[in-house]
Amino acid sequence: MSECCESIVSLFGTNVFNDVTMRERLPKNVYKEFKKTMAEARFLDSALADVVANAMKDWAIEKGATHFCHWFQPMTGLTAEKHDSFISPTAEGRTIMEFSGKELTQGEPDASSFPSGGLRATFEARGYTAWDCTSPAFIKETGKNITLYIPCAFCSYTAEALDKKTPLLKSMDALNVQATRVLKALGGTSKSVAATLGPEQEYFLIDKKLAEKRLDIMLTGRTLFGASSPRGQEMSDHYFGALHERVASYMHDLNVELWKLGVAAKTQHNEVSPAQYELAPVFATVNVATDHNQLVMETMQKVALRHNMVCLLNEKPFSGVNGSGKHNNWSMVTDDGVNLLEPGSTPHDNMVFLVMLCAVMRAVDKYSKLLRASVATAGNDHRLGAHEAPPAIVSIFLGDQLMDIIEQLASGGAKSSKAGGQLKLGVSTLPQLPKDSTDRNRTSPFAFTGNKFEFRMVGSSQSTAGPMFVLNTIVADTLKEIADELEKSTNVKTSVQKILQKIAKDHKKIVFNGDNYTEEWAKEAAKRGLPNIKSTVESIETITDAENVELFKTHKVLTKAELKARAEILLDAYSMTINIEARTAVSIAQRQIIPAAIEYSGILAKTIKNIGKAGVESGSQKNMLEKVCGLIDSLSNATECLKNAACQANSIDNTAKKAENYRDVVKPAMALVRKAADELETMVDAKIWPLPTYAELLFVK
Repeated sequence: MSECCESIVSLFGTNVFNDVTMRERLPKNVYKEFKKTMAEARFLDSALADVVANAMKDWAIEKGATHFCHWFQPMTGLTAEKHDSFISPTAEGRTIMEFSGKELTQGEPDASSFPSGGLRATFEARGYTAWDCTSPAFIKETGKNITLYIPCAFCSYTAEALDKKTPLLKSMDALNVQATRVLKALGGTSKSVAATLGPEQEYFLIDKKLAEKRLDIMLTGRTLFGASSPRGQEMSDHYFGALHERVASYMHDLNVELWKLGVAAKTQHNEVSPAQYELAPVFATVNVATDHNQLVMETMQKVALRHNMVCLLNEKPFSGVNGSGKHNNWSMVTDDGVNLLEPGSTPHDNMVFLVMLCAVMRAVDKYSKLLRASVATAGNDHRLGAHEAPPAIVSIFLGDQLMDIIEQLASGGAKSSKAGGQLKLGVSTLPQLPKDSTDRNRTSPFAFTGNKFEFRMVGSSQSTAGPMFVLNTIVADTLKEIADELEKSTNVKTSVQKILQKIAKDHKKIVFNGDNYTEEWAKEAAKRGLPNIKSTVESIETITDAENVELFKTHKVLTKAELKARAEILLDAYSMTINIEARTAVSIAQRQIIPAAIEYSGILAKTIKNIGKAGVESGSQKNMLEKVCGLIDSLSNATECLKNAACQANSIDNTAKKAENYRDVVKPAMALVRKAADELETMVDAKIWPLPTYAELLFVK
């Protein structure tokens, strides 16, 4: 092994209190009892917690840590942390470093200032954090500050979930229970099933000096103005292209930071749009993968600043080029290492695989509106269906072989005539490659890709927790239906055949293997009765449908009050996002673009006057001045209309009506402001134009 490889191996997980570290640091009996407690999902005994906490504290202090914090994920979609030092004063006026089991397992941050959707009033401040011991603690270095981070769930004084993690953990339990029931009914011996996730993260990198000149980027994370660059992504030369040296250096430092945190960052490459990139990790359980993805996003932005760049995670930072998503690769794995979505060489003979496949099919079809709502954000509205990402119509891609099997299941059998086989490349110097049972479909919202499903609708800035707890729960629900049938059956094989046949017949309409971008598919989807919910507001309003309330109640993931609160928070977040964008657009238009355009019109007028004195015709210049002045008037009027529209929308008390007003009135008003401003950009002298252009933002490295 080379010295470089050895350093990476020794580096990986060095800042994580992982299983290896626990085995080294804890007494054998404590380690065994702690692992048993985790496996059985029992509450951590206080005496045991004290020993673990002391070992964790000693390890952290050796790493230079002076503080610890409970790290949780409120319903902002971001993370939150409150730091406490290990210092404990003594009676002699000195101090010792202490960390108790109670401090490890429970904290009490203020719960009144986070979004709660009505679950908490301002005067009801008490909230609790509880250690999620399934996700390892870690050390984070922020400048000179070194802190021990303890992943936690966050709930209110009255036990309502106020975070993203709690429903995710509950959904994992629900999926485990129902999948294990099904496997047991099918004769399996697995004791547990875990959902796994590998989220591919897309992002943009732009020069920091340019970003600082754009108020829209600083305040909203995306550009609200910008005429198209003469060159965009049409040459397809950036995708998988050679890494620029500055970007490659950034990626190296990013990898080092992530590897120290135990995040298995594996793949990195240029994406389709100029200045766009992607990072993909190795799979982990969905809970740990979600924690890791939060660290990935935070670390991306932190490391970018070191390289005098800014990392943009908004779904649509630039108009006219591809936006960014987060492709959630999801599967289910047993405690003995079996991937339940692995078809094998003969998927038609693989009963467990077919049951799991059909369970997912039914879940996605039955709860397609809920799955759509799980990715509904203001940023994602610009991306979904924009011929660069999956449309808002939820469908499944299975590929020819599996679709052939589904068709045969629907008619009572299951034999595939479209086996994988060998892929012949037709070049004598290249070997034959094993052919997968499916092709890949980049236009599909929910694509089967060999041994997992790729949920491609998730937005790049989103926490993966929301989409994943929805997916876990809806699949748990259909597995419960199957388990209920099989457990009362006297002939399991016959019952399985009937179940698979019914699901295949009832839900094959959700499968579409073609181009999801076409108008023909939209028409076909309507004929099939598949919902096409295009806006975030419309989508969020379906969350509290009766069937969804019953779903989360049945599987003890969310109460009705918790579900309603989440819908309220999402609608409010939509309104606040559009309001900030509208106010930012007004500020830029009034204070930067209009003054620059007026200055340019003055130069034109002076030039025309001087030309006239010389006795020369100035028809072209007069036409240009007339057009610039007309656009200034249009921009000024549109800006005033936008200001009034945003003010009016913000005064509406009803959360749903406010969001609808921002969608129907404020967003169109913003579009009119942008239209006039972007046209002015194509005319005003580049030396006068106040904003860095798309060409600069996308191509300056």
